Amino acid sequence: MSVLPLVFTSGWASGINAYAVVLLLGIFGATGVSDEVPASLQRTDVLVVAGVLFLCEMVADKIPYVDSAWDTAHTFIRPLAGAVVAALLAGGDGSLSELAAGAVGGSTALMSHLVKAGTRMAVNTSPEPFSNIAMSTVEDLGVAGVVTFALFHPVIAAGIAGTLLLLGLLILVFLASRVRRFLRRRAQRREEKRLTTPASQWPGG
Repeated sequence: MSVLPLVFTSGWASGINAYAVVLLLGIFGATGVSDEVPASLQRTDVLVVAGVLFLCEMVADKIPYVDSAWDTAHTFIRPLAGAVVAALLAGGDGSLSELAAGAVGGSTALMSHLVKAGTRMAVNTSPEPFSNIAMSTVEDLGVAGVVTFALFHPVIAAGIAGTLLLLGLLILVFLASRVRRFLRRRAQRREEKRLTTPASQWPGG
């Protein structure tokens, strides 16, 4: 129970940027800032991979439509990362509490991922790229700030994460029409591309 607030917060943050969560926790653990971080997240190879993938996400996340494609590809990755990080924070000993922590982290990551992906679809209905850059920057700073705060004040940070998750869900409901518009545009582009692509010429066809 004592680690539950940190588990919830890390799950929320993983749904937005899982690589940033792993990188931040690993650095804080390796530098001795926090004793809550398991050794497996402090390994050099884990930090290097997380750092490279974080840089990739930081670029992809700021490009219209590329960000939505990136989000789609991470529909399973972010919840899985949230579950793994949560289980490791709970002890990684295969106990019932670890399984419960993994479930909390994974489900919370899934919800925050859906909020992020849906919000980005709505943002992509506008033709300019500046809103994507602004959204991505706010998300990155928010994840960094809340995760850092969670290591020192986990209960308060969990309250902040829960509030942001609830607000995100409400905003997503409000932006539902824009999300549907984005999906229609994407379907139209795929259909136009299919119609304009010449049929393959097979011998004797």
